[in-house]
Amino acid sequence: MELKDKTVLITGSTDGVGRVVAQRLGADGARVLVHGRDATRGKATVAEIEAAGGKAELLVADLSSLAEVRRLAEAVRARTGRLDILINNAGIGTAGTKRQVSADGYELRFAVNYLAGFLLTSELLPLLKASAPARIVNVASAGQQAIDFDDVMLTRNYDGVRAYCQSKLAQIMFTIDLAQELKGANVTVNSLHPASYMNTTMVRQAGITPSNSVETGADAILSVATSPALEGRSGLYFDGRNESRANAQAYDAKARQQLRTLSLDLVGRPSPISKERHS
Repeated sequence: MELKDKTVLITGSTDGVGRVVAQRLGADGARVLVHGRDATRGKATVAEIEAAGGKAELLVADLSSLAEVRRLAEAVRARTGRLDILINNAGIGTAGTKRQVSADGYELRFAVNYLAGFLLTSELLPLLKASAPARIVNVASAGQQAIDFDDVMLTRNYDGVRAYCQSKLAQIMFTIDLAQELKGANVTVNSLHPASYMNTTMVRQAGITPSNSVETGADAILSVATSPALEGRSGLYFDGRNESRANAQAYDAKARQQLRTLSLDLVGRPSPISKERHS
């Protein structure tokens, strides 16, 4: 995909692999909408992209708040009349044994890693469809565990690894579900595990010795986001650059519908896709 004059939003792009992806997108001619929680780090990332001759703008939002996710979407719509690529990259890792909740009272990893991207994507779908051909990339993980729909918020026997792994599977399930909804819209959506144990803050905070560079992960994300070979291909999961299979629950249509229904209830809004489909 030719990136010159394309507009790309990448969440969580002020640190780690997201920052590298943002820098490389800028170097390749894209207009990069940089997102992060920390304005200081965000400004530094924008300055780096601009110093290399790229175009970048900063959007600050805390994705643990659904109200801020909505404000982020509003800010994107106010800044640009097109969005060619959306990369849902922001996330928090497995560290910590104490259950935490978001601003809305939801289990924190489910809220940030999955629900924020679900809502942001939904809010920006009209813009993506108007900019078609467009792509959505959900940065997930090889660490996946089936969702227990009787205790999605893990109020019993909380475990940070389980919280992280089910949130990542939720991203993949959403990817497959959304790909089916978007057939014919010329907007594709795919997910990936970029690389194992990259040298990121998330990995180091978990006490894990990194075994891959963020550059390796960035290569994989950029491949899914821009490779001409993936034109028109949707609903896929990649391990690095290789097409792969996710946890079996991802391919259970009934489970995906349960997740969709739950997610719409949690964000408190109807599905714009379903409204279009049934109108």
